[in-house]
Amino acid sequence: MKNIATTFAHISFIIALLCIPLAQAADTGKFGNLDYERARWHPIHFQPAINEATNEDCLSCHQDVLDRKVKEQSPAGVKASESLAWYQTLGVYEGEQETFHARHLTTPLAKELMNLQCNFCHQGNDPREEAPGNLDTNGSGFTMRKMVDPEQTCLRCHGRHNYEIMGVPGKWADTKAMFGNSCTAACHVAIRTTRHQVNYLNADAIEKKAAEDPDTCYGCHGGRQWYRITYPYPRHQWPGASDVVPEWAKDRPTESDERFRLK
Repeated sequence: MKNIATTFAHISFIIALLCIPLAQAADTGKFGNLDYERARWHPIHFQPAINEATNEDCLSCHQDVLDRKVKEQSPAGVKASESLAWYQTLGVYEGEQETFHARHLTTPLAKELMNLQCNFCHQGNDPREEAPGNLDTNGSGFTMRKMVDPEQTCLRCHGRHNYEIMGVPGKWADTKAMFGNSCTAACHVAIRTTRHQVNYLNADAIEKKAAEDPDTCYGCHGGRQWYRITYPYPRHQWPGASDVVPEWAKDRPTESDERFRLK
């Protein structure tokens, strides 16, 4: 079996070498009239070109991810119109159930508070790396064989509320009444006031919406928790911040990732 796998890897590598120049040669216009096999090897799917790809570039081929709709009812007969999805349980979400990509790109909430681009999550996709162990990487650099790195994308807005470090006595859902149901009025009116200054969020809109509905804050800080761990947000300095760094924050970055910084 090992010899078969090695032979397959060599064949895949040879095909890759042949396909890359074909894809580049076929790029006569924006993307040219590429067939599926050549399109897979277009430079836009690789670093560094993927960093310059716009949503329009991606959706010119992948529009189907937004055209899809959720099923009207589940296989068991539960109607979508008569049930709440987990993301609908917060007051800031409006409208019917939507698909994954729509919730991040085209729903009213996504347009108002977010500025997500396709390449925020999708940092390229090498067909040779659909399975680990190819000749180039020897299986390294994979994230559970996913096409995106959840630790640098999903976890930012779907991690656990880190109430222990904040000094909150329990989960926000259980203790928010103690703080007037408001993150900003209780603590963050003076603490860590430099926030959301990244190009994938609309900072001003978030602050305005948070003043109207605290679920705006909680939504991305525990309200839509998908992971059991928290995201170590960069600890930007804010006016009046102490020079003393807490023990838990000594390893935290003080700046956002360069590709997310506002120009």
